[in-house]
Amino acid sequence: MDVNAYLEERLGKLHDNGNYRVFADLERLAGDFPRAKRYRKDGSVQDVTVWCSNDYLGMGQNEKVVGAMQDVLAKCGAGAGGTRNISGTNHYHVLLEQELADLHGKEAALIFTSGYVSNWAALGTLASQVPGMIVYSDSLNHASMIEGIRHARCEKRVFRHNDVADLERLMAADDPEAPKLVAFESVYSMDGDIAPIREICDVADKYGALTYLDEVHAVGMYGPRGGGVAEREGLMDRLTIIEGTLGKAFGVMGGYITGSKTVVDFIRSFASGFIFTTALPPALAAGAAASIRHLKDSPFERNAHKARVAQVRAALDKRGIPHMENPSHIVPVMVGDAKKCKWISDILLETYGIYVQPINYPTVPVGTERLRFTPTPLHTAEDIEHLANAINDLWSQCALARAVA
Repeated sequence: MDVNAYLEERLGKLHDNGNYRVFADLERLAGDFPRAKRYRKDGSVQDVTVWCSNDYLGMGQNEKVVGAMQDVLAKCGAGAGGTRNISGTNHYHVLLEQELADLHGKEAALIFTSGYVSNWAALGTLASQVPGMIVYSDSLNHASMIEGIRHARCEKRVFRHNDVADLERLMAADDPEAPKLVAFESVYSMDGDIAPIREICDVADKYGALTYLDEVHAVGMYGPRGGGVAEREGLMDRLTIIEGTLGKAFGVMGGYITGSKTVVDFIRSFASGFIFTTALPPALAAGAAASIRHLKDSPFERNAHKARVAQVRAALDKRGIPHMENPSHIVPVMVGDAKKCKWISDILLETYGIYVQPINYPTVPVGTERLRFTPTPLHTAEDIEHLANAINDLWSQCALARAVA
């Protein structure tokens, strides 16, 4: 078999179907988010406005965050020096884990290099090390959760997205004595819908199951201190593990879990994805802790963000641009065709200086392709008008259906 030819054939199919991922070469401009410079292949540089960043609140340029990172970089140097076990546990890691445990009302926390790794390591470890564990996984869980469960080679059941009745149907059919874990996300990032956390916890409690909640797209964004949807709804105490990221609303990098001392210590002691991975640089840990502390006290960013989301939706409605209604901060504009979705994204970037990534298969099902907009508190009214007018122009050129009021 000519492996290289096979690889080229598979890549060619991605291009042909409009599903090939193109990474824009961007340089973010601290102090001027969401502005960035885009470096083209011909060597020219274009000023663009980013509309799909997961730095939802612009904390990546916050003076407290940047200042903390600069101070610790000068004090501790660039890297951690090794894994957490081999000289790599820096004092700023300990302080960050204390902040995270406090944020979620838990006894302990553990940080990882990314939210992907924290999901993969935590779920994979629990589900593989506890004999007879059955995992009940939401059908739209993130790839990191799916991979962690798959790696565990445990019994698994997949319940329909946010369908509490389907979850109970599956749990009722299994051995009542078997250890069980329900894994789900609070905010599904492609549609922006929010899980019925209370109802899922009710079913889990009924059948004696542990609960694992991914709050990656919610931490910093919801709740009086940014503890996520579970904090907003007063449910943090009902969840065994709350997982999150430091790389989205907190604006830095890394993932984490929080839970009881025993659960966290078990994952710390048995998860290969934690044990054998170089620790986060101390400066990143310090920046993340500064971001968390700020957002615990400041509602300004969350309130301004909510207002911007409403303004974007209103501007789209005014022009009849269909977008998926949801109660979260994510604004999916529905295109429904992979090639048109990619074409609109390309023209928005080249002609209008608007950067938004097309979301195509396999991230979403064929026929539900979309542009996923994430307004921030730093987008202005002029940015919103420019965006809405540009989409309006291209919608007409593509002869796409408009929403009916």
